[in-house]
Amino acid sequence: MREPAARGRRPEDRPVEFWPTSAIRSALHKGDITVWQRIVVAIKRDPYGRTARQVEEVLSHREPVGVSKALDEVIVRSREHLEANERAEAARHIRMLLDRSGLSEQEFASRIGVPAEDFKVYLSGETSPPASLMIRMRRLSDRFAKNRSPRSGG
Repeated sequence: MREPAARGRRPEDRPVEFWPTSAIRSALHKGDITVWQRIVVAIKRDPYGRTARQVEEVLSHREPVGVSKALDEVIVRSREHLEANERAEAARHIRMLLDRSGLSEQEFASRIGVPAEDFKVYLSGETSPPASLMIRMRRLSDRFAKNRSPRSGG
């Protein structure tokens, strides 16, 4: 059962992620630095989350100036940072699959059907491969890891 909104609690007393869009709008227009900092923290924590989308909605209805322009920049940079971290994580995972397989970079790339240059780009984290290619890499790594492991007595 949902807790009634009344109970004497203002939306601003709750974590920013639970504020209605009207409270975000009010905070952008009438808030101070401490309120804006709370919004920034929420955006950085979840750049594609509810608060970021609410700020985008509020900003889409007016010319971005002052704090609005700054918050728009926070959203853009937070998303770029998140995406860079995700590419780096994907690259670490690809490196682990490659190492586990025991194959050379060239052989691994050939067996997953991509040019060696493209595979190097995935390993560097410049770009991430499609999900279907990640699955292909895992299957290849699994197959070769299984072949490399010592066989149990039989």
